[in-house]
Amino acid sequence: MNNPWFGRWVPQEHAAYRLFCLPYAGGGAAAYREWHAIAPEHIQVCPLELPGRGSRLGEPPISRLRPLVDGLAGAVGPFLDRPFAIFGHSMGALLAFELTRTLLRRGLPLPAHLFVSGRSAPDAPPERPRIHDAPEAQVLERLRNLGGTPQEVLDDPELMELVLPVLRADFSVLESYEYLDGPPLPVPLTVFGGTDDALVAPARLHDWRRQSSSGSRLRMLPGGHFFLHPSARTIMAEINRSLPATSPAAVGGSPTPTFG
Repeated sequence: MNNPWFGRWVPQEHAAYRLFCLPYAGGGAAAYREWHAIAPEHIQVCPLELPGRGSRLGEPPISRLRPLVDGLAGAVGPFLDRPFAIFGHSMGALLAFELTRTLLRRGLPLPAHLFVSGRSAPDAPPERPRIHDAPEAQVLERLRNLGGTPQEVLDDPELMELVLPVLRADFSVLESYEYLDGPPLPVPLTVFGGTDDALVAPARLHDWRRQSSSGSRLRMLPGGHFFLHPSARTIMAEINRSLPATSPAAVGGSPTPTFG
């Protein structure tokens, strides 16, 4: 089956759990390329490829959250026939949250666990000025401050010509987002944060607890905003803890809340 949202990583029938992974702004499915090797056998990592990057480089990126989430919901819909979880970092955390809300609204199966990483709670007010329609120099400066783009990419005009439209679209997704109040999700929640992340204050991570009625916990890991990469094994160990191979009956159960 040809599903561009999954690229080459098509969900398999043998997986006890499917872990749908959503990328940060400017990122793609390749952000999780190392996860396939470190995931336990019972968890299949299923990164989603957004339009405009990776194997979908020729497609225009989507600049609003609702059509992006609708596309994601349509992509994962055929693969909700077994236990699954959703993980997202930074922009991906917001997509993961709104995707779970969409599944609930549509009466579709819900994830056994929701993992959000490097992102303020969705109801937090914005802290930074709009950048999606700013001059190129300001966009580049924001990227330098974020620290996730290699300097050689920032210094390469041809590469930046390819990357900037996707980044502007992703920043537009974030900057045009309007949180709509709703009941907390009946899904266990784990929040990951970086101890040195200058973009996301710890208080804004704690506020995620309002979004789950099934228990939540916070894990702080060393590193800045892109702690996702050096801490990949630690994150996967936490995911494995929440999705144990030996306790399929626990799917949908509630972890002990450990937010301080």
